Amino acid sequence: MTRPTTWTRRLVTAFAALLAVTTVPATAHAGTGPEAPADFVTLRSVAPTILQDIRYFTPHNFVGEPIDGYRQPLCLLTRPAAEALAAAQTRLLSQGYTLKVYDCYRPQRAVDHFVRWAQDLDDQAMKAEFYPEVDKTRLFADGYIAERSGHSRGSTVDLTVVRLPARPTRPYHPGQPLAACTAPRAERFPDNSVDMGTGFDCFDTLSHTADPRVQGARRANRLLLKETLEDLGFANLPEEWWHFTYKPETYPDTYFDFPVSAASLTGRP
Repeated sequence: MTRPTTWTRRLVTAFAALLAVTTVPATAHAGTGPEAPADFVTLRSVAPTILQDIRYFTPHNFVGEPIDGYRQPLCLLTRPAAEALAAAQTRLLSQGYTLKVYDCYRPQRAVDHFVRWAQDLDDQAMKAEFYPEVDKTRLFADGYIAERSGHSRGSTVDLTVVRLPARPTRPYHPGQPLAACTAPRAERFPDNSVDMGTGFDCFDTLSHTADPRVQGARRANRLLLKETLEDLGFANLPEEWWHFTYKPETYPDTYFDFPVSAASLTGRP
């Protein structure tokens, strides 16, 4: 198959970005204040035993650099979502597991960072790990990148399951060799989570929660996460095994932009 020319690829991406903008619901509005509403909390204050690996504070993500708005490696959530996660954690601890979160509340400025990166077709530094089989011109059309994210509403979380006792994971160092997120677990970047069939933030249909190619222990691990969270009010995004939203959302139509920082909570935990 002939690869698209640079001009064609840029045109396709620009059109997709424009389409994404025009399809944002008319009822959506932005919360642009520097501080979070009073019912946002740190997950650590509600469920201190849940592990945290906040990837967008680090360069180990599909962009390859820390993301705008992540000033501290914290999980911020609306209180109902955090309390539901605490209940899920209690269930999993009794079975010898713990939850681990990769991302929680995500400011709009971080989403804007993703969009700028997706429009820069020449920046493919992290392709080998996070989107090895997807042409970057397809990221908007295939739904991997959008102008808005449910994470910005405060009740969505990306997470996984870790078997106890949790083993430390070696850190990522920029410039090190990358391994495809779709590769067998032994070949992917090490993560102390159970094997979910792909790495986190893997832009591939293999990440679909019910993908029929994921069987055996890997499928059981996905179902353990999904069923535990769904019992407590979370809904899974079918295209991403790690993505869950607590329902009903406290702010279903508001996309906040305060930074991920303890200061955003104005002295609260």
